Amino acid sequence: MTEPGRAGTGAASVARRDIARRAAASAAAGGALAGAVAVTFAVVFGPGPGLTGYVSEAGIAGSAYAAAYRIGVLALAGALLLLAVALPPGVRIAPALLATSAVFTAVSGAVTCSAGCPLPPFERATVADLVHGGASIVATAAVVLTMAVLAGSEQSGPAVRRLAARAATLAFPLCAAVGVAMLVVGRGTLVGVLERLVLGLAVLWAVATATTLALSRFIPQLEVARR
Repeated sequence: MTEPGRAGTGAASVARRDIARRAAASAAAGGALAGAVAVTFAVVFGPGPGLTGYVSEAGIAGSAYAAAYRIGVLALAGALLLLAVALPPGVRIAPALLATSAVFTAVSGAVTCSAGCPLPPFERATVADLVHGGASIVATAAVVLTMAVLAGSEQSGPAVRRLAARAATLAFPLCAAVGVAMLVVGRGTLVGVLERLVLGLAVLWAVATATTLALSRFIPQLEVARR
């Protein structure tokens, strides 16, 4: 039979962890929103080619808005890491995927591409272009895979599962369309619009999921009672 004192201590410990998790979720929502605003500001007001170019062109060296772009990208990386911490207890794989996305998002912000952010097969790319482009692709893919994992995880909770399932349903075909368009058409309005749709969806999902987690409680009462 569990001693009352130990049960109370266990319950308090679990409650503290839940408060910390919800605080991380709140910070993740704020960081993702702030990062998206900073990047959007750099893209809209920067010297980029608008919808015909990549979002990353706002951060090229020499741009007056490069600092805002990098700060925004790093804020998004931090938000992804906090979201990984904020996921409910028992969720597997998804935290590692989000942490991976956070690392590669930070790399994409730290390594800037050259003017036009050229990528093969239609353009000649520098090493920095390839590192930046590759990091951006891995970061986005990890977020989309996270959506799929959470959509199939019972431990993530019904609200998080619904958000992940809806986002994944849109994200997978959009990502496939971006890949095909980059290989068949190359840089242009089609790729530019599709890229922005994918990134916008990822940010909306991150903010919505983080907000949901911040407002939710996942205290395993049965586990506490057994202590």
